Amino acid sequence: MNLKGRSFLTLKDFTADEIMYFIDLAAELKAKKKQGITGKSLQGKNIALIFEKPSTRTRCAFTVGCIDEGAHPEYLGKNDIQLGHKESIEDTARVLGRMFDGIEYRGFAQETVEKLAKYSGVPVWNGLTDSDHPTQILADFLTMKEQFGELKGLKLAFVGDGRNNMANSLMIGATKVGIHFTILAPKSLWPEEELVETCKEYAKESGSVIEISENIDAIKDADVVYTDVWCSMGEEDQAATRIELLRPYQVNDNLMKKTGKDSTILLHCLPAVKGNEVTEETFEKYADVIFDEAENRMHTIKAVMVATLGN
Repeated sequence: MNLKGRSFLTLKDFTADEIMYFIDLAAELKAKKKQGITGKSLQGKNIALIFEKPSTRTRCAFTVGCIDEGAHPEYLGKNDIQLGHKESIEDTARVLGRMFDGIEYRGFAQETVEKLAKYSGVPVWNGLTDSDHPTQILADFLTMKEQFGELKGLKLAFVGDGRNNMANSLMIGATKVGIHFTILAPKSLWPEEELVETCKEYAKESGSVIEISENIDAIKDADVVYTDVWCSMGEEDQAATRIELLRPYQVNDNLMKKTGKDSTILLHCLPAVKGNEVTEETFEKYADVIFDEAENRMHTIKAVMVATLGN
């Protein structure tokens, strides 16, 4: 499958087969790394890593992924370049595109990562925006495939803030590849109707089902329970209200029992605020798989770079 030169901004841009190609390539690169084999597919490439928002997993995954495949990563924090401040995003993109072979962006507006892709002329990869987090979904799906053998037909339930970037991205990814997707959230935190309608179209093609509910019992039969922080970066001022609103949606042992399955796993994109969205006890029960998921950020991000830029 030829994905050379493509940017990776949202899973909306990719078919089910292309998404599965990234996951299968990541599994192959992971197996090789475990044997001590790294590649040279990005030899001689220079990669710009733009971070308007700080990060542990995304930064480390891109850095190690670059080095494993022979590329040079250059970290550009919010004080290192003039992105959209003294210099327009369009002009910054055109400068970086002449000096770098690929660009990662982690920040606020989806529009910024789209402009970087439009004006730079090189592959641009979305490391997270306020509305989308596509590299995380690949890591989640690789982890689910490792646990269950296949993805199609699994039931994934997201519990918490149903309109944050993780809920959005999981809904896009799940409906693309045929995973049944449930959001459990108070009505005021349901996703935008426009996105739901778009995903319903993907679901028709893949055979998945979308359910959005306030009722915790809708978690029944979930193979995967997924949660995320109740306050995303930049929303700290809403913490007290959000905690009050989401307290009934905390992932704890009682909630996990409601799936009715012993094989259910818990995923969390991290960092976790234990005691809020998940209890420490429940988190620790599923820690092994959650940290597999964290490690899989590196293998899947490496796969995206190799597929879109590698030789």
